[in-house]
Amino acid sequence: MSDPVSAAAAVFQLWLLIVVFFIVLPAMFGVSLGVSGVYIQVLVRILQVRLPGQKPSPSAAVWGQRSHDREEMEQLRLSRRPEAGDFSLSDAIYFCQKGLESIVEDQVTQRFSSEELASWNLLTRTNQNFQYISLRLTIFWVLGVFVRYGVLLPLRVALAVIGLSWLVLGTTVVGFLPESSVKNWLSELVHLTCYRICARGLSATIHYHNKENRPQKGGICVANHTTPIDVVILANDGCYAMVGQIHRGLMGVIQRSMVRSCPHIWFERSEMKDRHAVTSRLRAHVSARTKLPILIFPEGTCVNNTSVLMFKKGSFEVRGTIHPVAIKYDPRFGDAFWNSTKYSMVSYLLRMMTSWAIVVNVWYLPPMT
Repeated sequence: MSDPVSAAAAVFQLWLLIVVFFIVLPAMFGVSLGVSGVYIQVLVRILQVRLPGQKPSPSAAVWGQRSHDREEMEQLRLSRRPEAGDFSLSDAIYFCQKGLESIVEDQVTQRFSSEELASWNLLTRTNQNFQYISLRLTIFWVLGVFVRYGVLLPLRVALAVIGLSWLVLGTTVVGFLPESSVKNWLSELVHLTCYRICARGLSATIHYHNKENRPQKGGICVANHTTPIDVVILANDGCYAMVGQIHRGLMGVIQRSMVRSCPHIWFERSEMKDRHAVTSRLRAHVSARTKLPILIFPEGTCVNNTSVLMFKKGSFEVRGTIHPVAIKYDPRFGDAFWNSTKYSMVSYLLRMMTSWAIVVNVWYLPPMT
């Protein structure tokens, strides 16, 4: 009995050493060993293989829908009695139905549903009607389930626990230090380290462009919003002061520990409704040029990363320097969009941790006043 237990303990210790020395420590120092790059290249090669049963491209789907509409019209006309003539009320009713469908499926509504993929990425969630098509496709899918749930999920959960624990403990300890430049430096170091570990926990591959335009202290960073992970993606390249509502539970513990070491701006629900109170607190933060740039998502909600909704103007009433940032996720490796009306935060994070990877491009745009 002791031999299997000791063997399992030895395997766990070896696994933990690999995680700490080959993932956590390089992440803390911002060093990449190149494993994620090789992993992404392998994924690209696998997903580019011509597999039977791939979903058609969006353009082909549009033409297919048009031909389907023509077939429906032809069927209506063939079913019409000859004495009815060239006009029938069913023609008008058919077009009214299609018009109402177009109104319901307008451009704004479509931005709150997952982006359409050109081909299946071997995730069941992107092909709910999956059926047996070929042996090769089934083998690819079974191997993918084993890798994502048996290998990647335990590793990513462990990294997420390590990163969040480091954030809570580190910011709490730094919070007891007196206000000084050393405290600010340690706070930024703790935040940066935590977010880098959490990004490794999502197998995130991030490409930053135009780094000379990175947000500076005393400014406001505005970005499009797809997922709560946007914060982790941006904070991998620099620290920000967050703005948001005060939460309870685990999220509340994290918020209280973060605000001890860094001037984040948390509001009660009643204050969030008072635009003047929010604006005054933002203006007070921006007026101090030594404080971290504020990170704001002016869309006010998560969008599926295909378009940008109209910004709310509250963040632009502060009259500070605005640093626009554009974030674009690659949907081939996993859908980063968080549909909060459909998925809870826990189920969403589970979907992210069982995706292939998070591949994202970040563009820093020139600052504006």
